[in-house]
Amino acid sequence: MAETSSLVAIVMGSKSDWDTMRQCDEMLTKFAVPHECRVLSAHRTPVETAEYVGQAEGRGIEVIIAAAGGAAHLAGVCAAHTVLPSSACPWKARR
Repeated sequence: MAETSSLVAIVMGSKSDWDTMRQCDEMLTKFAVPHECRVLSAHRTPVETAEYVGQAEGRGIEVIIAAAGGAAHLAGVCAAHTVLPSSACPWKARR
């Protein structure tokens, strides 16, 4: 069976963001949309984040959904390194 290329990249700033982003993963799975999930940080791994996003189009990704619970920087960093549509998924941080 041929491997299906991901169309959507879900990028989150830390593993703790998975509790929220799991819902996005589940919805894409429900509708059989090929996707991949990665933990990348605009602050802790900026080079890796830029490389991953910059190479996304070449891997067949068509949209990036980015979320980070504590700050909104990840979506902006993603958008700065690609021409692909990049969507921010903000939520209120716990204090």
